[in-house]
Amino acid sequence: MSRLSGGLVDRNAPLKFRFDGVDYTGFQGDTLASALLANGVQLMGRSFKYHRPRGVVAAGSEEPNALVTLRTGAQAEPNTRATVAELYDGLEAKSQNYAGSLEHDWLAVNDLLSPFFAAGFYYKTFMWPRAFWEKLYEPMIRKAAGLGALSGLPDPDAYDRGYLHCDLLVIGGGAAGLMAALTAGRAGAKVILADEDFALGGRLLAESHALDDAPATDWLRATEAELRRLPNVRVMTRMTVFGTYDHGVYGAVERVSDHLSDAGGKVRQTLWRITARRAVLAAGATERHIPFANNDRPGIMLAGAMRAYANRWAVAPVRAPEDRIAIFTNSDDGHRTALDLIAKGAQIAGVIDTRPEAKSLGDYRVYAGSVVSDSKGRLGVSKVQITSGGTRQWIDCGALGVAGGWNPNVHLASHHRGRPVWREDLLAFVPGEGGPTGLIPAGACNGEGTTAQALASGAKAAVAALADLGIAAMAPDLPKAEDSPVTPTAFWHVAGKGRAWVDFQNDVTVKDIALAHKENMRPVEHLKRWTTLGMATDQGKTANVSALAVMAELTGKSIPETGTTIFRPPYTGVSLGVLGGGDTGKDFRPTRLTPTHDWAKARGAVFVEVGQWMRAQYFPQGNEEDWRETVDREALAVRSGVGLCDVTTLGKVDVQGADAGEFLNRIYANMMGSLKVGKVRYGLMLREDGHIYDDGTCARLAEDHYVVTTTTANAGLCYRNMEFARQCLWPELDVQLISTTDAWAQIAVAGPNSRELLSRVVDGVDLSNEAFPFMGCAEITLCGGLRARLFRISFSGELAYEIAVPARYGNALMERLMEQGQDLGVTPYGTETLAVLRIEKGHAAGAELNGQTTAQMLGLGKMVSAKKDSIGAIMSRREGLAADKRRLVGLQPLNAEERIFAGSHLFTRGDQRTMQSDQGWVTSACYSPHVKSHIALGFVEQGDKRIGEVIVAYNPLENTGCDCRIVPAHFVDPEGERLRD
Repeated sequence: MSRLSGGLVDRNAPLKFRFDGVDYTGFQGDTLASALLANGVQLMGRSFKYHRPRGVVAAGSEEPNALVTLRTGAQAEPNTRATVAELYDGLEAKSQNYAGSLEHDWLAVNDLLSPFFAAGFYYKTFMWPRAFWEKLYEPMIRKAAGLGALSGLPDPDAYDRGYLHCDLLVIGGGAAGLMAALTAGRAGAKVILADEDFALGGRLLAESHALDDAPATDWLRATEAELRRLPNVRVMTRMTVFGTYDHGVYGAVERVSDHLSDAGGKVRQTLWRITARRAVLAAGATERHIPFANNDRPGIMLAGAMRAYANRWAVAPVRAPEDRIAIFTNSDDGHRTALDLIAKGAQIAGVIDTRPEAKSLGDYRVYAGSVVSDSKGRLGVSKVQITSGGTRQWIDCGALGVAGGWNPNVHLASHHRGRPVWREDLLAFVPGEGGPTGLIPAGACNGEGTTAQALASGAKAAVAALADLGIAAMAPDLPKAEDSPVTPTAFWHVAGKGRAWVDFQNDVTVKDIALAHKENMRPVEHLKRWTTLGMATDQGKTANVSALAVMAELTGKSIPETGTTIFRPPYTGVSLGVLGGGDTGKDFRPTRLTPTHDWAKARGAVFVEVGQWMRAQYFPQGNEEDWRETVDREALAVRSGVGLCDVTTLGKVDVQGADAGEFLNRIYANMMGSLKVGKVRYGLMLREDGHIYDDGTCARLAEDHYVVTTTTANAGLCYRNMEFARQCLWPELDVQLISTTDAWAQIAVAGPNSRELLSRVVDGVDLSNEAFPFMGCAEITLCGGLRARLFRISFSGELAYEIAVPARYGNALMERLMEQGQDLGVTPYGTETLAVLRIEKGHAAGAELNGQTTAQMLGLGKMVSAKKDSIGAIMSRREGLAADKRRLVGLQPLNAEERIFAGSHLFTRGDQRTMQSDQGWVTSACYSPHVKSHIALGFVEQGDKRIGEVIVAYNPLENTGCDCRIVPAHFVDPEGERLRD
């Protein structure tokens, strides 16, 4: 065991755990990393590219190396940082990213091939020969991709989501965060204090500094107790704020039961959406290392992390108690680590300090003006080479702590493209202007790194944040604390011939950065992507600034001139399980039921998922043997009598206001502002690139009141786009929108007898062709006073109406219509019949509006008005789209018994079936009981000029083809006489 004296673990609460099949013991308060180090385990994983041995580097969420898979079976969670995995009794963990065993990974042969895997090798290697991509390169890359592996089984854990609101969100529970929360809490503000650790204190837990001449833990206990007593303060540990978003919204994940051996039915993690009026960012700082040859061996870690393991977990990170520890530093910070380790009983081999004037601060040897230039050891460091001037010597050590300076954690302050600024006195970036509104950085993340500075800045930030809200606050009396800032030295890496690692997980070296410079990949964004620097799971927390310094040295520029990349959410990895909030299986998305669902279910309807909706697909009767027979009957009934279909799922948007017409003119490609009251118009919505994304109808019920309908699939998209346009594009227009999709039940009444059926339920409305013509609309009442809306529109090509009533009356209306229409042969029909009817009529639907089609392709080019501007109108006329000659046509097999499959490609008879000779594709197909054969719709090159030509519909999946004739898209009533009758 490599336990030291002291520490904050509970030695009276031993915990048993297993790592790679071996049993170990730790204590309550350990992390998996600290417990493994205490048991002399340094080797914990392998690097991604070269499969080099890797051990712990850090002590927190910045850890790039010690990634493990926790738990087994369906609950296995890969790529978990051992440094933040809280130990519990029975924990089972496994190392990852190797073949064979962790100690003998045969994929480590990649390290011998490293000259072939230099920076950008994938861009250069996998381009040729072209034929190798599918057969060799892609399978090889897919097999090598990733670190840990998912179980492939359904996740049995439960997740949740929640919403929180506060005056002040404090991010980080260290000295600055605690003082900010205490200041705001005492002022009566509603406060949320969030910290990713399971214990409050931040670096106070890792240091040996006193507060008010007493252990810092005394002040921590008293402060936490007071915060938890305040009713207006919510303390949330084990919670990581991973992103800042618009309007003061923050994303956070709380690990509710990850630390429990038996969760007892609790959710595992909760996704929180926090809306904060103001926020204090007290996220601390991350130590950086100093690259030198072979600086990636297990046992080489950050000196600040080594200090944390010693002070908080009472661990010396060596394989055997007698092993000595060396420190490599460019400032006094490394000496602090040596002093703390000595105080805990560890043996120090020496402090190697780059500063010629460095002196010992205690009982240990100092190698002043020296650097660590190399290391030895197969699966862990055993020696380091010290270079001073022209002399070199090797010293024995079982671990090496490296102190290269501290980088403020500016990530959350950069999520709104806030650019960090360089502080030469700190040799680090701090938050700059342009970050999230209302977010105030404090403490080490703002460059105020001493304990005294952190306490004062936390209180000051809280006072300033609350003042913006009109809440008076006073800073509490601050405890006496250390106030000795560490002055860093600009020493970034040790020059040499060996490979010096900058990014440990992705195996990026100083040489890789030099190669990127040589190949002109010098801008920081190019450097990042060419080398994969900072693209690992730690997002470069320990590597980015060091890499920028190396590039700056190569270019002869300063670090701020070299620039930095912009951080984006998430701050640390977030599982897809918690992002989904437990929406898996049947809960993947809400299931929406139409108002007539129970009625349809009672009649034996077969249902189908349509987006989020469950819709009646068809209504089988007892004597019908298959679904086709049912659909044929329903379709013929609509054409000869009257049919009823619940179309509530259509999107419905109420558009009201003095400028409603002008607004719709800009939304739709065709004119809507000129629509007369009491009329309906078919309309097209275009994307910004000129392609159609939805069609529907627009009805004008009053001078300032329109009702827009959209397709079921795009209801949410259309409303969202319309609301965006209203708020952001044209806020000056007097127009208001409200989605009424769920508020109105809507039933299509279609067929020659539809007028007669409706006349039996509407109140005093003349439904004659003269009084209520095709494309008319009105607000009416029915059944003795029930308010309703009536639209004379047709998707079937027959005389048809759609009648809307408040949703709670939808089921009753369906029953009344069925009752009143018995003598008229009334028949309910579902979505399958709806599809048959619309294909017979040549109406476009989702299959034709798939994001690749234009108004011209549908034969509706004249609908894109040239008299006004609208979204997508200009782009729809660009040369590339205007030159597109594909047109919507009908297709009918020469042999009525043959079937055309949707998705088939169309070829001229006799042509080779290649992409070069492809003439188009089939979008929709069905059997038509009216035509008495299979029919289809499709897009064909110059289809409008090829009516009567025979073409081949080829199904490449089944290698079958069908000769069919190109016909007009309207198979039924091409002149439209029925729907206007």
